[in-house]
Amino acid sequence: MRFSSPLVRGRLLRRYKRFLADIELDGGEVVTAHCANPGSMLGLKDPGISAWLSKSDNPNRKLAWSLEIVEVDAGRGPALVGINTGHPNRLVEEAIAAGTVPELEGYASLRREVKYGKNSRIDILLGGDGRPDCYVEVKNVHLVREPGLAEFPDSVTARGAKHLDELADMVKQGARATMFYLVQRGDTETVAIARDIDPAYGAALDRAREAGVEVLAYGCAITAEGIDVTGALPFRG
Repeated sequence: MRFSSPLVRGRLLRRYKRFLADIELDGGEVVTAHCANPGSMLGLKDPGISAWLSKSDNPNRKLAWSLEIVEVDAGRGPALVGINTGHPNRLVEEAIAAGTVPELEGYASLRREVKYGKNSRIDILLGGDGRPDCYVEVKNVHLVREPGLAEFPDSVTARGAKHLDELADMVKQGARATMFYLVQRGDTETVAIARDIDPAYGAALDRAREAGVEVLAYGCAITAEGIDVTGALPFRG
């Protein structure tokens, strides 16, 4: 995924009200940016860290700026982290189309945001070629508390647990279902569940895996020009 225009660098002043962030641009101007991330952003919102913003030319947007990337050091040197949770579905779609995800190859069709379950939408639905449909739920991962280890979630997510139960239901109905953890940072080598943060989510994942839901974890390469899915990461549950 390439950014449509060059990102602008600045310094994070504060992230507040979940979806707002004040940034001081390198030129000195202070702007308020949309922060497309409903999580806690634990370890990624400290005042003073470097940040990169995109700017929309849509005159109807309330906020022209969007927070895209921050830079942090989680014990392995400075690393860029993608915090925009609006990108992972597109990133995984591009990776599947490019053959980067061999576990999800061979489907004739790919659709996004398809209704299923109890008033939910699946992120990606793969189908065709006489195979059972494959329901793919994508989660953005960017929490690191231990060098090299990415964890999900970074806050309690009842919605995430609900999605896991619905994936399990689809397997029971004869479909295939995959939970896809996408790590938007390049300084990790393993993915795990932060069970101390959300024990209910961990239990929901255990139920889903017992029902036959598959788990995939993939990493990303992050630059100020774009984000690319790189390869599979070990998942330790």
